[in-house]
Amino acid sequence: MDHSLPILPTLSTGFIVLSAIFVAIGWYLVRQRKIEAHKKTMFWAAVFALLFFLIYLSRTIFIGNTSFGGPDNIKIYYTIFLFFHIVLATVGAIFGIVTLLSGFKNNLVKHKKLGPITSVIWFFTATTGVAVYLLLYVFYRGGETTSIIKAILGF
Repeated sequence: MDHSLPILPTLSTGFIVLSAIFVAIGWYLVRQRKIEAHKKTMFWAAVFALLFFLIYLSRTIFIGNTSFGGPDNIKIYYTIFLFFHIVLATVGAIFGIVTLLSGFKNNLVKHKKLGPITSVIWFFTATTGVAVYLLLYVFYRGGETTSIIKAILGF
């Protein structure tokens, strides 16, 4: 019986991890006052986040989402965790866009205020995203791949 990992979710999860790593490096660089290196690093963090999103969106539209394939007695906990992750990811993406735009527009007061908050949200988003991936594809076999509503809510 083959239990290989699906390529698109594995790739997109890898991109979100890379994005978080680049955010951490960028945060370190700005604390060291290496502003140009910070800008380049955060650009790559955004590129990897965008690559994640494009793969995730394409897969969701053209293939569907994978429902939880683990035991029924923990499905409710997975579903609550997934909702938490989705909300966090949405908030993180919005904060990320606003933070990036404020940096590109050189609105440093706003950028310096939002940057640390956005970074922390992004780290939690990446971490919970990896956990969702592990629960769907590594610890348990993924369930049916179907529409997003059916995959998340079960109907």
